[in-house]
Amino acid sequence: MSAPDYRLLAHSAAQAYRHVGRFAYGFARGKLVGDPVFRFVLGNGYLSNAATILDLGCGQGVLAALIRAAQLRAQNAGWPIDWAVAPRAENIIGIDLMAGDLERGRQALGDAARFMQGDIASTPFPAADSVVIFDVLHYLPYDKQERVLQAVRRTLTTEGVLLLRIGDASGGLGFMLSQWVDRVVTWCQGHRLPRLYCRELSAWEALLRQLGFTVKTEPMSEGTLFSNVLLIAMKRPDCSDD
Repeated sequence: MSAPDYRLLAHSAAQAYRHVGRFAYGFARGKLVGDPVFRFVLGNGYLSNAATILDLGCGQGVLAALIRAAQLRAQNAGWPIDWAVAPRAENIIGIDLMAGDLERGRQALGDAARFMQGDIASTPFPAADSVVIFDVLHYLPYDKQERVLQAVRRTLTTEGVLLLRIGDASGGLGFMLSQWVDRVVTWCQGHRLPRLYCRELSAWEALLRQLGFTVKTEPMSEGTLFSNVLLIAMKRPDCSDD
């Protein structure tokens, strides 16, 4: 998936927020164009075969907007043959704590996605083929992080995949910069500055394996100064969901 082609798709996805307001549109466009994780996940087909996608900490639903834009392009025979198959999701479900963010998503996407307000550490999850958690778990205390990941494993279908993007606490200056930006963005959105619960990449990998996942990692900071990593995790069949 070439960068210029992806940018066109990202701009198309962001158009859904035009009527919602300047902030909603600007945030969606900046996130979808500037954050490498969206192009990587879409371009490598990690969401291609998921009938149900669960986005935890979904915010205003920019991932759902990108999926919808991809589906519309594919339906109109505009999907390049050298790209991974477009997502076929019939259900996109987002859960987030912030009512204002969710309302922007509802206004932008209508019934193209379902948004639920709730704490992901305690809200029951529906069954899903893919679970996406981008830059969210570090807001939760360590015991709640583990609780969420246990719940994710239970809710994933047999061949399901967890896409977890984290900041690597061993990443030096890049990690510190990402934490500073995280706090600034949180403050600009009108939220209080939270305590962050971060781990080194090796600790995230160890935790996921302990909980019954196989894990591979991909650097996810291209074009940025951060130290972000995408963990791609699948259920190990030799582990129970109890």
